[in-house]
Amino acid sequence: MLMKTLAAGTAALALAGPAAAETLKLAHWVPPQHTLTASTVEPLVNGVSEATGGELTIDVYPGGELGAGPLEQYVRVVQGVADIVWGLQGYTSSQFPRTMIAELPGVVTEDRPGYEAIWDAIDAGFLMEEYPQTRPLALWTSEPNIFIMKDHEIRSPADVEGLKIRVSGAVAGDIIEALGGIPVQMPAGEMYNALDTGLIDGIVTGASAVGDFRLDEVANSYTLNAPLGRITFYLVMNQGVYDGLPAEMQAAIDANSGRVLSESAETGWYAANDRVLESIAATGDNAIVELTDEEAAAFAELTLPVTDAVVAELGADDILAAMQGE
Repeated sequence: MLMKTLAAGTAALALAGPAAAETLKLAHWVPPQHTLTASTVEPLVNGVSEATGGELTIDVYPGGELGAGPLEQYVRVVQGVADIVWGLQGYTSSQFPRTMIAELPGVVTEDRPGYEAIWDAIDAGFLMEEYPQTRPLALWTSEPNIFIMKDHEIRSPADVEGLKIRVSGAVAGDIIEALGGIPVQMPAGEMYNALDTGLIDGIVTGASAVGDFRLDEVANSYTLNAPLGRITFYLVMNQGVYDGLPAEMQAAIDANSGRVLSESAETGWYAANDRVLESIAATGDNAIVELTDEEAAAFAELTLPVTDAVVAELGADDILAAMQGE
């Protein structure tokens, strides 16, 4: 009887064969030519497919195909509209106040990558409560923010006073207010028209956005080296969907996400930054202001206290220390 039972079990396993193929949906809201594709999406998609012999594939839905409106990205993955989504913490700042410490001036420096700062804070036991029902696949920061202006040259904090400046989230908004400007929060896809029509006077974001959103067509002045912080990004997966995958597929996702994917993403943002700065300099018809150390210090006197105030308000000295490798 025992032998018959074992034989039946073996036959059932044979009929079941290997784990069934799975397809995941990855949604984002920018066009396929955006920096996101080569730096983040393709390494994940190709790496997972290769690791599973094509048994786990990821279909990509760019440009808001699974739902317009970048502010709703996190909701989409939680509700199962998509299995994986990309977004900016700043678009729903109240959900990610501790992660967004990495956006503050002086927290991430040139000698320590932003993705390392965020993952070190996670490994120290912080931040995960800000990502309920999801599994972060990549967390990283942009290159340093710059001023991207139309018909205004920014050389001192006084030049910012009274100007309407687009920001991506609450942190950047606090910085602009500290400089005497008027922060206007809007998704990146709206920046072009807002700058073109005069709804805003300028933008604070990384230079990579100039290429990704064709801002060079409407901006004509760029100010570099002001301590304006950075932008944070996430790529997250529905935790329930991850838990439902076979172990070998989970392992493939793990091997192609986390710090390794975050590093690829951040490296891509920096590479785009370098290309854009070279391009806008080559045109010869843009004002490019590279602040001296002394000029940058005048901005720092106003922006660095914002960092101190936000960290103090959150009671997050331990998170700041973790992000700075202390």
